[in-house]
Amino acid sequence: MKPTTTINFLQLGTEIKTWGHELGFQEIGFSDTELTREEIYLRQWLDSGYHGDMDYMARHGTARTRPDELVPGTVRVISVRLNYQPPAARDSWQTLEDPEAAFISRYALGRDYHKVLRGKLQALATRIERQVGPFKYRVFTDSAPVMEVALARKAGLGWRGKHTLLLTREAGSWFFLGELYTDLPLPVDGTVSEHCGTCTKCIDICPTKAIIAPYTLDARRCISYLTIEHKGAIPLELRPLMGNRIYGCDDCQLICPWNKFATASGESDFAVRNGLDDVALVALFQWSEDDFKQRLEGSPIRRIGFERWLRNIAVALGNALSVAKNQQSTIHIKTVLAGHINHPSALVREHVEWALAQQPVGISG
Repeated sequence: MKPTTTINFLQLGTEIKTWGHELGFQEIGFSDTELTREEIYLRQWLDSGYHGDMDYMARHGTARTRPDELVPGTVRVISVRLNYQPPAARDSWQTLEDPEAAFISRYALGRDYHKVLRGKLQALATRIERQVGPFKYRVFTDSAPVMEVALARKAGLGWRGKHTLLLTREAGSWFFLGELYTDLPLPVDGTVSEHCGTCTKCIDICPTKAIIAPYTLDARRCISYLTIEHKGAIPLELRPLMGNRIYGCDDCQLICPWNKFATASGESDFAVRNGLDDVALVALFQWSEDDFKQRLEGSPIRRIGFERWLRNIAVALGNALSVAKNQQSTIHIKTVLAGHINHPSALVREHVEWALAQQPVGISG
């Protein structure tokens, strides 16, 4: 890096934001690395067991809340925001109200955001390097122990909503966050005021009541956790509450008043692939493992593996069976489920058996 005495960091900060916008980021901000308050909260959250079996949340000690421990020499964090709401996707409420359709969180309908975001952040780092010479940095895209919401809040990108996600008045919460840890002493941005007020819509709508208090999520009850992070059997009492959500859950975002200001992403990578915004559960359940791997190549969904994919769909089919409106739907769902009753995976078999045991209201089996 050039001698710091020859670098105008105020000007560099302005240039970095310009370069970031040119790369497609909607917002860029800078923060210091002080996260003492967040470290206390994280410790309490972990001690309460709210992280479930996400052991990695506790595995890295204080590195998560002390950026200079994770990347020695870090003095600033560059946080970025990239909108992801897919254009032309089927209305989420319509899908959620159709019990035989599969609901997939909107962020996962296109290409894996890790790859898209990482590529843009690396391009930003390369552009900075051309200006100041080699400098110390590391790119993060939800792939290491980083408190991205806390850092983005400190960088002025928004405030933490009661559902624990970052919120902005300009774009709601339909966006990804990414970070560059760096040794460049850039001028820090100030935080923005909070605008949730007395609203509790995100808390009230949560299907499994996972938001147990404002700003506190019990991941063990969260459908996103259950369908993506959790590797074992889904608790019996939570299965009926999951409806047709087979990968993630957007309810707390869909109900948020600030998301009426969100705009569709201009990133072609986030456009819907494989018709996943409007597809029947029975169709997905009949995919082979090769179908799963091939059709979801480059998708974040592929990370959960075929076994959990079938587990999740089996639960959704059981819920669809319980509200089936006619004999034809009942027979069709049961037939598709029965095709996996002898699946090699005990996990899949368990959830298929549970699904088949669900009784349609007003229709004899």
